[in-house]
Amino acid sequence: MHNTLTARQLGLQTGSRTLINPLDLTLKLGEFVTIMGPNGAGKSTLLRLLTGFLSPTTGECWLAGKPYAQWQRRQLAGQRAVMRQHNQLAFAMSAEEVIVLGISQYTMQRQRMIVDQVVALIGCQALCDRNYATLSGGEQQQIQLARVLAQLWKEDQPEGWLFLDEPTSALDLFHQQHLLRLLHRLTRNGKLMVCAVLHDVNLAATWSDRIVVIQQGALVADGSVQQVLTESQLTAWYQAELSVIQPASSSHPIVLLNK
Repeated sequence: MHNTLTARQLGLQTGSRTLINPLDLTLKLGEFVTIMGPNGAGKSTLLRLLTGFLSPTTGECWLAGKPYAQWQRRQLAGQRAVMRQHNQLAFAMSAEEVIVLGISQYTMQRQRMIVDQVVALIGCQALCDRNYATLSGGEQQQIQLARVLAQLWKEDQPEGWLFLDEPTSALDLFHQQHLLRLLHRLTRNGKLMVCAVLHDVNLAATWSDRIVVIQQGALVADGSVQQVLTESQLTAWYQAELSVIQPASSSHPIVLLNK
């Protein structure tokens, strides 16, 4: 099936330590999927397995009908893009040059067109001429998002599989809302899948079509917001005193930490 990324008994073990227990997971174009779980649960490790940046010790991932091992690197880069949690550069580059890293194979004219469209979409035009190293953490996240969207750009929109590791960790409230709303909207045309690691349960509740929960390297939940974000399950997973309420004016629950 060419509109899916499928993990089959995907697992990772280092020596006697199991980092990810073998699991099955299917991601589809048109979805916004959030990976959640306590600190150290294995969320980032799972993301790296799903994207092919780590080789599993069991199982494999199939993208659009064939395993990662059969994809050529450049061909795969046009289908799957990854925004990692930390994106430090060893040398000085402008923010725009960072965006172009994802599309360096194109002509200068094509690069210019994609950069202009992506930057306008995100609203980060004012950052493009600045030295990337001097940007704040939140500004760097905006530029990194522009880079991965540009990498997947086809005609006038991104298409493919987009993986994001804590993309809002350094963003203020406005930019959290703006970027997650944008990503959710981009998935609605059925040509883009977004899979993001998020710590903020309420952001996940607001924007996710599905939530996947990892605990101690094991897949413990995979379902809709209403199925996953229950008071009993969240209390068990996070060991926190909390309440889950369902406002009459909203389709998604709100998670509150108890005083």
